[in-house]
Amino acid sequence: MKQGLSLRVSQHLALTPQLQQSIRLLQLSTLELGQEIDQMLDENPFLERDEELPQREEFGLDRADAPTRDDDLDPAREVAAYDNVSEMAVDTQASEREPSIDGVAESWEGDNSVEMAPDDSEWGGDAPARTNHNDDGEADATELARSQESLTDFLHRQALALRLDETDRAALRFLIENLNEDGYLEDSLRSLAEGLAGEDDLEQLEELEHRFTVALHLLQSLEPTGVGARDLAECLTLQLHALEPKGEAALRVREVALALCRQPLDMLAKRDVKKLAAAAGASELEIKAAIAAIGRLEPKPGRRFVDVERHVVVPDVIVTRSGKSGKFRVALNPDVMPRLRVHDIYANALRGGKGESHQGLQQRLQEARWFIKNIQQRFDTILRVSNAIAERQKNFFLHGELAMRPMVLREIAEELGLHESTISRVTTQKFMSTPFGTFELKFFFGSGLETESGNNASSTAVRALIKQFVANENPKKPLSDNQLSEMLKEQGIECARRTVAKYREALRIAPTHLRKAL
Repeated sequence: MKQGLSLRVSQHLALTPQLQQSIRLLQLSTLELGQEIDQMLDENPFLERDEELPQREEFGLDRADAPTRDDDLDPAREVAAYDNVSEMAVDTQASEREPSIDGVAESWEGDNSVEMAPDDSEWGGDAPARTNHNDDGEADATELARSQESLTDFLHRQALALRLDETDRAALRFLIENLNEDGYLEDSLRSLAEGLAGEDDLEQLEELEHRFTVALHLLQSLEPTGVGARDLAECLTLQLHALEPKGEAALRVREVALALCRQPLDMLAKRDVKKLAAAAGASELEIKAAIAAIGRLEPKPGRRFVDVERHVVVPDVIVTRSGKSGKFRVALNPDVMPRLRVHDIYANALRGGKGESHQGLQQRLQEARWFIKNIQQRFDTILRVSNAIAERQKNFFLHGELAMRPMVLREIAEELGLHESTISRVTTQKFMSTPFGTFELKFFFGSGLETESGNNASSTAVRALIKQFVANENPKKPLSDNQLSEMLKEQGIECARRTVAKYREALRIAPTHLRKAL
């Protein structure tokens, strides 16, 4: 084999560390961003929270209060860092000639400069601290969620009132701790006993199972009624036994309802009155009354104890109507905007320093500066995309879902000069507060269906129309998917029956036979 040297010129694409961080921060949700900031604050000594109200005009989201007009968008603020890979990647051969911002080289390694940039601590805004009451004197939803008693605490408090010995009290407490959030005991008593005693000690296993059986009866006697059930049928049965019917007719309805709970629940779900009447030995009239009684029961006893705070959505963008002009104002939610700055004392201490330790600290300082700038770019991009969405969906903010127009990611990407993947990242797990509720930014995008006029109707608007049709239907003669399809055609929208069924299922609307009133 002959050895030799050869020279080959090639090019390849690479992402700088700061660009990778920009992309990662852009796709994070508000909760994940907060966790990322907390982690960076713990790791980087040069980064700190700004407790003073900064001047947003100097370094920040100076477009936060911009109206939703295309011509108001400043093209100079376009963030090219979020464009497609071919544009945002850099040639590694030219990495030594990276541009600078505010005299600081765009590199983690720094440029031996320790001068503080004038805008290191001058960006972002912040809202006043949260209070327990809002302007209307009503309790804040988050505070209410935090103060809400959990199901386990509620049951433990009731258990304290029972006169039990230590063994039964411990068994009851163990079962309470093994309930799921709906109030059901998913594991069998045998499996719970085996988890404590093992499978070899049969005597102790039987003793534990007996204790758990006694504790289960005690648990099922507590409030809410139906707690501690192993399945839905048992939960409904417990609630029916707890009823106190007045009169023979009401007593008969409860007996028939108990008989229905002993039948396969899929028969009850399908409301097959004739089969249920034959199985329970009752008349169809009694079956209908029993089904109505079962429908008033609570299938999830622990529902009202579920932690509400987990379902509280904090919007990233707030859209409000400005006066009587009919225009809408798009602004970032100050509650989700972090206030960060570079620690002045630590940064100034690096001036004039030399050596390897100095280079390492300067690199950390550079990381802090880039982290602040990348967060600013994240909110800038969210605001720009939100403005573009609000401009294109003006009718939605005036009339609701029925006025939604079809829109795809490509339209916003072309308007803002960004890549579709960037728009996808921005609209995922980012929420907008509107006069009609809070929606994820992806909600405003949807495909179109052809109309007789040659235009397209948004799939979101079609779903809203289907929902409206079902809400106004006759409960005794609910609309079928074919009928809904024909009604849409009367509105000039071509929508096949299978498409109607898909939209109906997406709206969690039951089929015709389940919506029919007995």
